[in-house]
Amino acid sequence: MATHNDTGNWGEEKASAFLTEKGFEVIEKNYRHKHMEIDLIVKKNKMLIFVEVKTRSGTGFGMPEEFVNYTKARLIMKAAEHYIFDKDWHFDIRFDIVSILILPTGALDIRHIEDAFC
Repeated sequence: MATHNDTGNWGEEKASAFLTEKGFEVIEKNYRHKHMEIDLIVKKNKMLIFVEVKTRSGTGFGMPEEFVNYTKARLIMKAAEHYIFDKDWHFDIRFDIVSILILPTGALDIRHIEDAFC
């Protein structure tokens, strides 16, 4: 497995723990539909949240959340549509980003961006 995949998986675990600490219930990890993937699907109250996790070790090319472009957002929304239909979900939904920046000291800067795209 490539190093960037290891970093991505590690970041998803950190994001999952971070959201759990904030009171979210993790429902799915790495949900796939065809060629589309949603990193995390979490729930809080009657809100279903589809979460894209971006982990970077530097800002030379921008902040982690800046890597969620229009095409990626559309793929996530299509996968979410399938999930909603499959689970017969009739309540609110939201699309969030969890941005994880690994600082030079090894500390983490984790930011939860709610309603990041729709």
